[in-house]
Amino acid sequence: MNVLWTAQYDMVQMARAVLLDYCDTVSPADFVAENTGFGRGGSMRNLLVHIGHTYQYWTGFHALGREMEYPSYEKVPDVSACRDFFRSIDQLVETFISHYRDADAVQLASRRDDKVTVTTPLQVFTHVITHEFHHKGQILSISRHLGYTPVDTDIIR
Repeated sequence: MNVLWTAQYDMVQMARAVLLDYCDTVSPADFVAENTGFGRGGSMRNLLVHIGHTYQYWTGFHALGREMEYPSYEKVPDVSACRDFFRSIDQLVETFISHYRDADAVQLASRRDDKVTVTTPLQVFTHVITHEFHHKGQILSISRHLGYTPVDTDIIR
């Protein structure tokens, strides 16, 4: 699975780079402007940070058993800081892929708020990347609501 997951995550990173390049064209005020119609803080920036937090929780805490430090939205104030944050996420995902390279069906369990969650590495990997694309669509929708014309950030464009 290591080769396939690595290739797939490379495509995720390329799509993310297109999104972040697009975010560079959005005014700093619009990038952090909250829209109550969207969850998780409702701004482009906040959704990007939420995406990163999700990678941290599932790949870092749940799958690798690491204590994670989740930056607040304010600690990631702009697109440049988002890029820095995602570089740390990329390292975490690389570690996750390397650790589970031949164990995609092993059972992973973690406890949070008296709830035990059991998954496999394949489920975790699938969850975090599909979650990113779900929120990427919301980020582009927020930009459209702010008067911008979104770019195509699909893997196949």
